[in-house]
Amino acid sequence: MPNDDVRNNIAANRYELDTEQGTAFSDYQRRDGAITFTHTVVPKALQGRGIASRLIAGALADVRAKHLKVVPLCEFVAAYIQRHPEEQDLLAARTSG
Repeated sequence: MPNDDVRNNIAANRYELDTEQGTAFSDYQRRDGAITFTHTVVPKALQGRGIASRLIAGALADVRAKHLKVVPLCEFVAAYIQRHPEEQDLLAARTSG
């Protein structure tokens, strides 16, 4: 369910979704063809309303369109991908070391 309201704020290294009660965002680092999601924040007044899921769905749609892979250090992103098997092909291969 891609969301056209999600934007990639490249200058801040985060995906953002504006709402009437604030901006939800997911921080990332990009390197070597992968995006590492590190932290996702939703304003307290909006928690439990699916805002984070909308945000991550839109972010992953953008990642897919750019042919990148995902490293989900953020627990929410990891759980979202686990709940959505259609997104699991975006996961970067794990390397030992």
